[in-house]
Amino acid sequence: MSSSEQTKRPPAVAGMFYPDNPKELHALIDHSFRDTRFGPGRPPPSEGKRKIYGIVSPHAGYVYSGAVAANGFYEVSSSDFQNVIMVGPNHYGLGSGVAMVREGVWETPLGDVRVNSELSLEISKRSGVSDFNDFSHSRDHCLEVQLPFLQYTRSDFQIVPVILMMQDIDTAFDLGKAIADTVTEQAPDSTLLIASSDLTHYEPNPDAHRKDGELIKVILALDVHKFYAVLERLDVSACGYGAIASIMIAAKNLGATRGELLKYATSGDVTGDKNAVVGYSSIVFV
Repeated sequence: MSSSEQTKRPPAVAGMFYPDNPKELHALIDHSFRDTRFGPGRPPPSEGKRKIYGIVSPHAGYVYSGAVAANGFYEVSSSDFQNVIMVGPNHYGLGSGVAMVREGVWETPLGDVRVNSELSLEISKRSGVSDFNDFSHSRDHCLEVQLPFLQYTRSDFQIVPVILMMQDIDTAFDLGKAIADTVTEQAPDSTLLIASSDLTHYEPNPDAHRKDGELIKVILALDVHKFYAVLERLDVSACGYGAIASIMIAAKNLGATRGELLKYATSGDVTGDKNAVVGYSSIVFV
């Protein structure tokens, strides 16, 4: 048995967060791209080929956040990346504090995606806080839901999945620097970074827009210290704040000078139920 067969990760949320039928999944992703209200309004590929270091992407069910997420994937669809380093929050508290995957294959209804073992090992060597723990990733949806969107746009990429229980600023700087140093040495022109996070959770729609608006301003400025200050001052319940911070640091170290907000919306904006909403943003770092 090969190592990849030993470490196959089956989908944890297919049939829940997105369709488990490949045709239905493909159609829903296509609809998300063509959505003129919350999505980019057209299918990929994008016309431009500017340098995009990374994106912030939501991870709710596709019927809620899929169109918002499609904006970021549309923007990077013409980029020449072969590797995707994905960082998200550990929703279930399983396993270790900063958990990576050493090797193997992640399965989705659209096919298999291989882990880039070399990049994963190099990042882990440079990070003082990470380890390898497949169990941490076994149930979580935050990284899994990014894959079908990537698969819709291309078939020739590998991934480095990282999931965080530890989301403090010191961890973010450790991981962000480890990612940037590894990318600089190993794959400077072929790596895309993804921070998987939703923003405010289960607050009235006006409050979510206000809080998330302030948080997005400091994300666009790539100011990690102000980012944590806003999180604390406004008590913003962004689930993947450490993932956002890590990717902000990595992107800035790689040469990004700013973020651009492509789209912000809440679940209330999408469904009309605005009492207890979740905020979604699509941001690119350029």
